Amino acid sequence: MEKIDEVESAMRGDHDAFAALAAASVDRLYGIAFLILRDRDRAEDAVQEALVRAWRELHRLRDPRRFDAWLMRLVVNSCHDEGRRIRRRAEVTLLPMHDHQTADPIGRVIDRERLERGFRRLPVEQRTVLVLGHHLGLTHSEIAETLGIPLGTVKSRMRYGLDTMRAGIEADDRGRTSSRKGKSA
Repeated sequence: MEKIDEVESAMRGDHDAFAALAAASVDRLYGIAFLILRDRDRAEDAVQEALVRAWRELHRLRDPRRFDAWLMRLVVNSCHDEGRRIRRRAEVTLLPMHDHQTADPIGRVIDRERLERGFRRLPVEQRTVLVLGHHLGLTHSEIAETLGIPLGTVKSRMRYGLDTMRAGIEADDRGRTSSRKGKSA
């Protein structure tokens, strides 16, 4: 069965068709949720909630070809809900764990930690656009379409998110430098 046919069958109430669609998407959805929330249990909860919501609201999907984008949007919204419930900042690494181009493994760890600290300072909306853009490689237009927000909002969240991260990292660096000077004096 072709995917569009499966979506249309699921829209008509076919449980098996929806189960097949969910099974084909669950790993990708979990990956997105984990990158945003940085917690396995919370990511699983967000994906489960999104799939339940998808089944309940599937009749509202206007274009079966947009099923994947619609489902990703539901997962992102569930991640936002989960983040608000827990009320703590999620962590996401913007460096791939398999980055072996840096010869200095300690330097890689320090850089990753600096990025993680900067990323934790961001609101979940800014983290989301950065994850979708940097990890999934979506264009600004694709992010806007996926999240159902204007293109300008995506661009501003991306810009402010990166600026906030940069400022936080620089502030951390200045703080470390001044504390080292104080210890050596």
